[in-house]
Amino acid sequence: MDLKTFGCVMLFPIQILYYIVKASVCWLLPTRRRSLAGETVLITGGGRGIGRHLAKEFAKQGAKKVILWGRTEKCLKETAEEICQSGTECHYFICDVANREEVYQQAKVLREKVGDVTVLVNNAAVVHGKSLTDSDDDALLKSQHINTMGQFWTTKAFLPRMLELRNGHVVCINSILSQSPIPGTIDYCTSKASSLAFMESLTLGLLDCPGVSCTTVLPFHTNTDMFQGMRVRFPQLFPPLRQEVVAQRTVDAVRTNTAFVYLPWTMHALVLMKSILPQSAMEEIHRFSGSYTCMNTFKGRT
Repeated sequence: MDLKTFGCVMLFPIQILYYIVKASVCWLLPTRRRSLAGETVLITGGGRGIGRHLAKEFAKQGAKKVILWGRTEKCLKETAEEICQSGTECHYFICDVANREEVYQQAKVLREKVGDVTVLVNNAAVVHGKSLTDSDDDALLKSQHINTMGQFWTTKAFLPRMLELRNGHVVCINSILSQSPIPGTIDYCTSKASSLAFMESLTLGLLDCPGVSCTTVLPFHTNTDMFQGMRVRFPQLFPPLRQEVVAQRTVDAVRTNTAFVYLPWTMHALVLMKSILPQSAMEEIHRFSGSYTCMNTFKGRT
């Protein structure tokens, strides 16, 4: 080992300690938030649920334009009208993110009619809530195409221009189930784990790209229609997140350029326990929390 390599190896632990201390200090001190004025925000699945609240929150925080993508025109139109009434320019387009050609075509139309997208929020998702043996093959494919592959197509459509402008932010509304799966949602958990790997790789790949960043949000069970009927054993200890809170924390993470957000913060402990505890202990935690049976009453979106 030459002297230069030896010096780098010795310096590495000191650098890691520095970044740990720096992150701890930043966590304790108020963080500077960037303005969203001038930003054009595209939200997939923007007609209802968390997507609708994201649109309202981005508009509230000063985004110049908000664009909604989704498959149900009625929901998109209602949300767009509400955003416009608040004084923010809002447009909507019918687009199924699972359809690659449709994504590319609508991205072209969007650029011609509205302009360049500078904040892309991949929020569209579906869940079927059935075991593997009870799931229809087409339903399983639909989950993967929308929850995972849709991110590939939307990011490929808008990221190149962000890199040219040196101004952009890619956001993914993921789930804590990507790191701590439960029975009964094998399609959703698998697709979200793939989505997380996509975002982790993308985040690292953009480290040397000035002005372009990523944010991945991993919330606990949220009180959306998509998970209607899901029950936890101790709702007082583990209450479902409100959609407004997820939206507020997501927009705040974009403004503070935060790469990964766990909601609530106690989910950090769950991920840490999974990495150090034996499988038998994790199984007991799942039994205690009731996650083995939480999907037994699942109804989904009505």
